[in-house]
Amino acid sequence: MEWIFQYLDLLIIAVLLVLGYGFGRYSESRHYRSILKREHEYRGLLTFSAKTPPPGLNITSTELVVGSVVVSVDYFKRFVAGLRKLIGGRLRSYETLIDRGRREALLRMKEHARELGANAIVNVKLETASISKGKRDSIGSIEVYAYGTAIKHQPVA
Repeated sequence: MEWIFQYLDLLIIAVLLVLGYGFGRYSESRHYRSILKREHEYRGLLTFSAKTPPPGLNITSTELVVGSVVVSVDYFKRFVAGLRKLIGGRLRSYETLIDRGRREALLRMKEHARELGANAIVNVKLETASISKGKRDSIGSIEVYAYGTAIKHQPVA
């Protein structure tokens, strides 16, 4: 009779993993579709990592712009990463988490710049931090913070 409870426990874990995988994939793909749509929308707002704007611009104003996002790891990714830690290697399940966070933070920074009427953003920097820890110091969620200097410029005559 006790073996039934053991199998029931395994079944519950399997169901949770399948649900975590399904909902996680759905949520991630929906977020990526949103990111692609907004990246297309903001493609005209140029961003540069260089500290100074391109030469020859008639700059009328500058202002700091920021964008940040907190992204959490889903249950399935945490489980897969835990298995990967046993044998070593790349944690691909976390790579998409970082990619989504970085792209979303940049888009939010561009949105801020557009609200200010900026034509470009220079000196773009990214910061990443783990803001919550799970069991045994596993990553629970990350924050990605993007910042830069928005510039308004007029064409040189």
